[in-house]
Amino acid sequence: MFDEDHLLPISALQHWLYCPRQCALIHLEQVWAENKFTAEGQVLHHKAHEGPDESKAGVRVTRSLSVRSLVLGITGQCDIVEFHPDGRVVPVEYKRGKPKSHHADEVQLCAQALSLEEMLGVTISNGCLFYGENRRRTLVEFDASLRQLVEETIVALHAMIDSRETPPAEYLASRCDACSLIDLCQPKALRFKRGAQAWFSSSLNSQLLNPESS
Repeated sequence: MFDEDHLLPISALQHWLYCPRQCALIHLEQVWAENKFTAEGQVLHHKAHEGPDESKAGVRVTRSLSVRSLVLGITGQCDIVEFHPDGRVVPVEYKRGKPKSHHADEVQLCAQALSLEEMLGVTISNGCLFYGENRRRTLVEFDASLRQLVEETIVALHAMIDSRETPPAEYLASRCDACSLIDLCQPKALRFKRGAQAWFSSSLNSQLLNPESS
């Protein structure tokens, strides 16, 4: 069990799965920068949080609901939670863009569900991701494999935070070029630096082993 002072933000799980270094820069080094993608995401979240709680066709809709799990050591805020007349509880997370090949969005949503399960004493079978690009909900089943991935990611996140170490940069165009922290992270520069260091070390070792060739 974790105490309230050692709960990590659920949003950090998504950052970790997208890029461990990005996660460390945000949650260890406390740095942040906006770009068009993060700004669009903020606008979409604000729209989801606007307005009072309401009931539609017997479904109670709660916005900006704070959640936490003392067992897993996480805390966060659900964009929307729907409470259905048949007892179903359905978290809904708003995202810009469209469904992605990695599972960061699904892990974030499932972590919210696990927190709600602990708080409410219920079982939550599924939730929804609403993507701004296609304006549609994507159903996410909280099966055993996804729940396991959530728990493994939480363990890795706590280990990184406890170590106080920022992972090294690894440049990947499909990931880094869209990241708002690319200018702060400098993955290309660090890759070049490591390459130069490796070349220098290799050259020096070669000269030490073969002094006559220098």
